Amino acid sequence: MTTSSEPGNALGHSQPWLHQKGEVIQEFGTVKQFPLGLTYDARMYSCQRLNRVLADTQILYGLYKKHHWLLRGATFYQLHLLLDKHAGEQLALVDTLAERVQTLGGVAVGDPRHVAEITSIPRPPDGVEEVPAMLSRLLEAHETILVDAHDAAARSAELGDDGTNDLLVSQVIRTGELQAWFLAEHLVDTPLVRA
Repeated sequence: MTTSSEPGNALGHSQPWLHQKGEVIQEFGTVKQFPLGLTYDARMYSCQRLNRVLADTQILYGLYKKHHWLLRGATFYQLHLLLDKHAGEQLALVDTLAERVQTLGGVAVGDPRHVAEITSIPRPPDGVEEVPAMLSRLLEAHETILVDAHDAAARSAELGDDGTNDLLVSQVIRTGELQAWFLAEHLVDTPLVRA
């Protein structure tokens, strides 16, 4: 006999089916066939490279938020706003990269623990660093992503994957270069009041 709180009875049709478990229906590191006009090898390669860039971009997003929260000093307000803006742009890239992996028939890396396993960006200290060190850490993460994205874009173009090439060049690389410029200019040692 069911009670009014169990699914399937007259009073409980809106009760969700909780605590469900399922089987993995596609393993990470595989691609399924979609009619995209791309070879299996091209799609497999692009998904592997995109997942690396995706993992690093998720870490960069996290670094931006961490440093946004932990800033100190005279440039706090300006950098607080800038880092949050950059974080938002990186978060948009995370979604775009993940959707490209899915479009190619792959499985996007999403769990933060899995991201931590495949990222190439070093883990920062848990505490608060000085602002120049925070900015340098962000610049180093950008460069890591940019080097990888340039290489992956060139190789995906060779394999005929114009969509992945376009995403990497027009979004990942261009966004990363612009953000790196903004950060690097904050590390120029110039007088604030007198020339």
